[in-house]
Amino acid sequence: MTQTPKSLDLTGIDYANHLTTAIMVLDAQLQVQHFNTACCALLSIGEKRLQNHYFPALFQFSDLHASHLVSTLTTKQGFGVSDVNCVLPDGRHILIDITASALETELPALLIELRQVDQQRKISMESLQQHQHLAARELIRGLAHEIKNPLGGLRGAAQLLEETLNEEQKEYTQLIIAQADRLRNLVDRLLGPYKPPQRLVSNMHQIIERVSQLAQMDNPSGVQFVRDYDPSIPDFLLDPELIEQSLLNIVRNAQQVLPNGGQIVLQSRILHQHTIHGRRHRLVATIKVIDNGPGIPADIKDTLFYPMVSGKPGGTGLGLSIAQTLIHQHDGWIDCESWPGRTEFTLYLPINSQGA
Repeated sequence: MTQTPKSLDLTGIDYANHLTTAIMVLDAQLQVQHFNTACCALLSIGEKRLQNHYFPALFQFSDLHASHLVSTLTTKQGFGVSDVNCVLPDGRHILIDITASALETELPALLIELRQVDQQRKISMESLQQHQHLAARELIRGLAHEIKNPLGGLRGAAQLLEETLNEEQKEYTQLIIAQADRLRNLVDRLLGPYKPPQRLVSNMHQIIERVSQLAQMDNPSGVQFVRDYDPSIPDFLLDPELIEQSLLNIVRNAQQVLPNGGQIVLQSRILHQHTIHGRRHRLVATIKVIDNGPGIPADIKDTLFYPMVSGKPGGTGLGLSIAQTLIHQHDGWIDCESWPGRTEFTLYLPINSQGA
């Protein structure tokens, strides 16, 4: 005689608190009424503070507007948004996927799901940007070759022609030569530095100090500089001139977006077992340049390090492209996070064990 299998009794088990995805229920006023423990962990907030908290006020800044949630309550049509930039009250920046759906309840209510995707997106974006950066460099090299050859011929022809002209007519050939030289210089700047790094065991903080001094010597807006260094970072192999140039380009950009004054923080930290370009490094030094300016326009965020891309009127768009190339020559990377009131560039530099 076969026994009837017993059904699984899950009465009294709190399913929500066994989930790693943060879920919460909002009422018609967008106040948090129910939530699981994953919400507290994600948002770094205690249960008492989270209860009845106005959902949009959980963030200093968020790409998601309250109107989207109100619309879902009204139309009963849910939505999902990927890669939502959020800044928590403690200043921590997180990237999350948000799903909202209306619940079939007596009173209007929303079910919100929040899933943090920072690490996955960062690895994916870094890989994509690396390939795009390398492809752009190869394209520029090819174009530079095609441009510089005829420019050389044009300049040479103008010089030969100049020998047969009188002084008044030479004005035109000199104009041709000057413009050919200008174009050649522009192409050279697009190519960026072509010499390999001359690596020396160097102190990274001395380089940051030099950049800080140079920036403050030309500081008409009176921008305040704040230094926050990690003294545990050892000396390691790098090219001081190239790192200084890269960092100075970024600091200059930060100064230019603060015409009425502001603050720039120069911060150093050390990371353990950090991955860059798919390769794990035991130690990685980071330099952060943080400003409290207006933030980077959303339409150029993804192409920020491309040549000729600039958010400033009259900008050449070469500074950040060159900075990325210089750091790339050190097997490192430059990352950027930005929202209104804060822009943060991070330079990642692997510490070679032989030079540490």
